[in-house]
Amino acid sequence: MIIGVDDTHKFLGNDTHTDYFRLLLRDGNYLLVGGRNVVYNLSLTDLMEQRRLVWYSPENDVKMCVVKGKDEESCQNYIRVLVSLGPGRLLVCGTNSFRPFCREYSVQRDSYHMEREKSGQAVCPYDPEHNSTAVYADGELYSGTVADFSGMEPIIYREPLQTEPYDSMTLNAPDFVNSLVHGNFVYFFFRETAVEYINCGKAVYSRVARVCRDDRGGPHRFKQRWTSFLKSRLNCSVAGDFPFYFNEIQSTTELIEGVYGGLNAQLMYGTFTTPPNSISGSAVCAFSMQDIADTFEGTFKEQSAINSNWLPVNSAKVPEPRPGTCHNDSRQLPDQTLNFIKTHALMDESVPAFFGEPIVIRTSFHYRFTQIAVDPQVKTPGGKAYDVLFIGTDNGKIIKAINAVSYDSNKRAVPVVIEELQAFAAGSPVRALRVARAGRDAARLIAVSDRQVLSLRLHRCSSDKISSCSECVALQDPYCAWDKQAGRCRAYSHGVSRWLDENSFYQSVSTGSHAACPHSKDAGAVGGLSSGLYDDARGENKGEVINIVQDKDGKGGTGANEGPEVLAADPPPAAYSVETLALAVAAGALAALGAGFAAGYICGRRCKKDDDDNMPYPDTEYEYFEQRQNINRIQAEPKLLQQVEEVTYAEPVLAPQPKPASPRATLRKHPPYHPHHETLFQFQPDAYRRDNFGTLRSHQVNGDGYRRGNDNGFSTTRSVKKVYL
Repeated sequence: MIIGVDDTHKFLGNDTHTDYFRLLLRDGNYLLVGGRNVVYNLSLTDLMEQRRLVWYSPENDVKMCVVKGKDEESCQNYIRVLVSLGPGRLLVCGTNSFRPFCREYSVQRDSYHMEREKSGQAVCPYDPEHNSTAVYADGELYSGTVADFSGMEPIIYREPLQTEPYDSMTLNAPDFVNSLVHGNFVYFFFRETAVEYINCGKAVYSRVARVCRDDRGGPHRFKQRWTSFLKSRLNCSVAGDFPFYFNEIQSTTELIEGVYGGLNAQLMYGTFTTPPNSISGSAVCAFSMQDIADTFEGTFKEQSAINSNWLPVNSAKVPEPRPGTCHNDSRQLPDQTLNFIKTHALMDESVPAFFGEPIVIRTSFHYRFTQIAVDPQVKTPGGKAYDVLFIGTDNGKIIKAINAVSYDSNKRAVPVVIEELQAFAAGSPVRALRVARAGRDAARLIAVSDRQVLSLRLHRCSSDKISSCSECVALQDPYCAWDKQAGRCRAYSHGVSRWLDENSFYQSVSTGSHAACPHSKDAGAVGGLSSGLYDDARGENKGEVINIVQDKDGKGGTGANEGPEVLAADPPPAAYSVETLALAVAAGALAALGAGFAAGYICGRRCKKDDDDNMPYPDTEYEYFEQRQNINRIQAEPKLLQQVEEVTYAEPVLAPQPKPASPRATLRKHPPYHPHHETLFQFQPDAYRRDNFGTLRSHQVNGDGYRRGNDNGFSTTRSVKKVYL
């Protein structure tokens, strides 16, 4: 299905070069998008440009950037921090040709007025390719980035506090993906090289770290250091005897509040991938903020020696007050607590996935997950609510999925992939995703790539591919339900007061079927739908894959105003019954037997031999006697080359030695040989002699055909080769 102009809005930015869009900031009914040398202000309804903020790097900074060895493309001002300081005020930070700077702007009608500027070191990265994050809370900016030109000094910073520089125990080459404020803490999500795995090789783990919002540093040498910094591992894996881990976090959502299996929880969804040189896999996991908080209240992890394993810290060794907790005045903390947290920032337990397993898993050589956005708690007829996930990939796709049993259970996940949209050209990664609502009815999905910004509808319930009640329910889309009164599939709208009435709208997200819907043709046979796999062993749906596909002509649009193309997922493999397979194997065996018999008979008729040919060894007796008669006539051939014969003149002999009188006697020369001593074997005294260590060796004489060895006390008996001419 091609999404037309009415369904999709597109913003292309600059036509002469790539903008490298990265940021999205909601500002009322407008959307701020940061890129290369500019911040665009777009209307949230149609992505029309309202105004722009242009900020180029000074010429001197560009020249210095080039002198330092960077190319012209990198020596631009890439906007990487975009924060609203309040109504009408904006903080913008850019790379500024590898010399980060920040500016504060005030919005004045149709323009932006710069109020002041300052250095952006430790707030904005130098390199536009470095991952960084920033969040504004309590009038202060918290940032996670790098603080030097080379990018070797990672830092979590809030003026004037920072993490310990060049300390792998604190931060070890991290890539920050997001940050958020919750309660008394600011949380940072990133991936880094795991210091606890360093003795076994190199691995990257996903982390969540936190600092107290009221942290004021410590006394003495901790004056400008965090006193509350702790970090823990995020565990996104497939459970089993040998769990399969998705170790590298790529993005997270904001906090999502909802009801899951009767439990009220605040969740954070994230996309995770395997390492780049591993089996290509991606997953989406959810984590509860309560589980994260419980992890930080657990045991610490330590390494007693450089070659020791990392083990839990005995609770008796943890000082009081407990390290990592918030205090009224952190400057009064004792040195014992501060020294402990400096060397024990890592927690022992990892944060488990909320549903006990990943929600969505994809293994594909064609793409990996990059970004994620969630429309929380979408109501369906009957009152159930589901989180709708929108997942971006590095090849321009957007996958729409849900956990079909999230309302009924928080112990397992049954993924349903509703549709896949080819939003951008293949090879164009999705850089940012956000669900934005400009009004009660105008909910849109904003997708960002390096060159474009798209505004998409959240659903396609009115597609002409969906013509019956069973097809509408089979979508398992929380936005869609079959309207009994209107006789069509329609989406939720605030103007429809009957939406939550199960007798007026038919929907079943958990099963994909409804008893009130007449069974028409199978959903898998419909041109616009395809069904997924079913786990017969456990008797439960392990992930319906029901996708809206292209138009009937199967062609994609090429016009400038046409929207993204909605493609179907890979079709499931055909399933055959046991009876069908047995009949196929039997028929194949009979056919092969008949063909083999016929081929053998024809070959035998055409290749018929004479009776004499049936003798097993023809002419064997004649050849044998002929060889016996001629054996005496064989003459020795003349010798053309010298023949070498190897002759051994002596063999090693075991002879008992007198017992030494002292340990030092083993290094002394033994007494001379006496013929009357008893030995197991006797040798002629003129043929052999002993060396300084009592080893028997042959006595070699010049001119007797022997080769003389080195008289160094280590020689043994040798074999000598004689040459006959």
